[in-house]
Amino acid sequence: MQKNIIQVIYGVGKGKSAAAIGQSVQAVSAGKRVVFISFLKGKNMKNLECIERLLEPDFKVFCFEKEECTYEELSEEQKEEEKQNIMNGFHFANKVVETGDCDLLVLDEVLGLVDLGILTIQDIYRLIEKCGTQVSLIMTGKYISKELLQHIDEVSEINCIKTISA
Repeated sequence: MQKNIIQVIYGVGKGKSAAAIGQSVQAVSAGKRVVFISFLKGKNMKNLECIERLLEPDFKVFCFEKEECTYEELSEEQKEEEKQNIMNGFHFANKVVETGDCDLLVLDEVLGLVDLGILTIQDIYRLIEKCGTQVSLIMTGKYISKELLQHIDEVSEINCIKTISA
C-alpha cells in the first residue's frame, strides 16, 4: 500500500492557507474527504465557511478557539485559556486520523503551535505516524524545524518578495 503524502507549506509570505485550501479543493474534486482545522487565527472563519458550504459534505472546517482575534493579540490570561481550546483542536485532529474520518487532514498554522511551545515536535511526529497509509497531511506555519524536515515528504516555502505600500 502506498504511503500518503505528508506536506508542509511554510514561510513568512502570505498564501500558505490559500495553497492548502486549493489542495483541499483538488482533493474533494478527486472524491476525497477533507478535514481542515485552523489554529492561532481566532474563531472568525467566514472565508472558510463559504468554501465549506460549496464543498460539503466532503470538506469540513473546524476551529476550536473561542476568541475573535488572533492568538498574538490576546492578553496573557486569554492565551492561557485559549491554549486549552487549541489543544482540544489538536486532540480532535488525532481522533480524526484514528477514526479514518478523512483522506486529507489540513492543520493550518499548526507549526506555530510548536514555535509557541503549545505543542512539541514529538506531538507532530506521533500524528504523522498515525497518518500512515490512510491519511495525507498538510501542515502550515511560518517556520519549520530542521528535525521535522526529515519526516516530511514535500515542503513548499512561501516568501514575500515585494510589498506595495498603500
